[in-house]
This record gives sequence, structure tokens and C-alpha cells, in this order.
Amino acid sequence: MSPSKSKATQSVASSEASQAVPVSFEEAVAELEALVNVMDSQNMGLDQLLTDYKRGAYLVKYCRDRLSQVRKEVTEIEQTLNKPVDEGDQ
Repeated sequence: MSPSKSKATQSVASSEASQAVPVSFEEAVAELEALVNVMDSQNMGLDQLLTDYKRGAYLVKYCRDRLSQVRKEVTEIEQTLNKPVDEGDQ
């Protein structure tokens, strides 16, 4: 395989990895923590750092979006609970 093809293959693979959706919020946080630890503790090449940074940015966005969604659902539940019960509904 020529060097340009291997770089293109690596680019596609890293792009797909940065878009892999976590199974849960907790998994995303754990992966993000692991990425930070690896990036802090190892002397990595620039391309790998960029790939890991992109994945980290994706995970941060995923976590923020998930938290926003949960806050919205909690607000909706609270609004439902705070509505007065109609006499006819009992």
C-alpha cells in the first residue's frame, strides 16, 4: 500500500472512530477521562493528538447534548407534577 493510501485509510478510520456514538452518558465520560489521561501521560504524535482531540470534542458535545435533553425531560415532568388535578380526573 502506498503512503498516501495508508494516510487516507487512517483518516477514514479516525473519522469513523470520532463519530462512534457512546452507549451511555457514563461510557462517554469514562472514554473522555481515558483520552485525557492518555494525552497527558504519553508523548504522542501530532496526528494522533489531533485524532484524540476530535474524539474528545465529540464526546463533550455528546455529554452536553445528553444533559440538556435530560434537563428538558425533568422540567417537563416537574411541570406535569405541578399542574392542579382536575376534579373530573379523579
